[in-house]
Amino acid sequence: MFNSKVFLAEFIGTFALVFVGLSAGIVNSDLIGIAIAYGLTLAVFVYAYGNISGAHLNPAVTFGLALNGTVKWMQAIFYWLAQFAGAILAVFFLKTLVESLGADISGMVMAGALTEPQPILAMVVEAILTFFLVNTILHALVDEKGAAFRGWAIGATLAFATLVGLPFTGAALNPARTLATAIFVGPSLTSVYTYVIYFFGPLLGSTLAVIVYNFLNGIEDEVEEEGEEDTTVEEVIPAAE
Repeated sequence: MFNSKVFLAEFIGTFALVFVGLSAGIVNSDLIGIAIAYGLTLAVFVYAYGNISGAHLNPAVTFGLALNGTVKWMQAIFYWLAQFAGAILAVFFLKTLVESLGADISGMVMAGALTEPQPILAMVVEAILTFFLVNTILHALVDEKGAAFRGWAIGATLAFATLVGLPFTGAALNPARTLATAIFVGPSLTSVYTYVIYFFGPLLGSTLAVIVYNFLNGIEDEVEEEGEEDTTVEEVIPAAE
């Protein structure tokens, strides 16, 4: 089940996504700048590695695609290993660079206005925004609708999700990114709310996206079946006359 090409693609892509996005926060980019950094990086790697690994770059995305049957569970384990390793190395490398310059690394902390006072609401925000991201991936990447624009669609979804969620939760939407920053900076690895907000929230949003996707596909199947039945009736009636 291990595929070295998939592993390397997910490792490099996740490293780039975390490194570029967190770098934008450290250099004090504004909200729009940080959102564009994440969105453009994801869009680029969807085009670069989409045909190799699908360019998930996020354990919550892989979880949803495993639930949907797009990826096998044994394959998902190697996706997760690559994603967590890439994110951890990115944060370690970035922390080393920033500290060597004597600069402030507080921009790497994964937190927002809701994180401490309203952790359940923060979890809901993470779930909703992850739902949007996985929903777009399922329709644009898995269904291959509008293949020429799928990278931009997925990247734009992450950009607007970051734009909306950053003030409230830090807009992680990605357990690998959360764990990596928690190891070196914050939030605390010992706090149960770190896992409730930044692990359970994205996994919940991913699960809901799969449920909605399957439901919508079910409706399309029903419409096609009804159309076939109507055609059959129309063909039978003239014959009877």
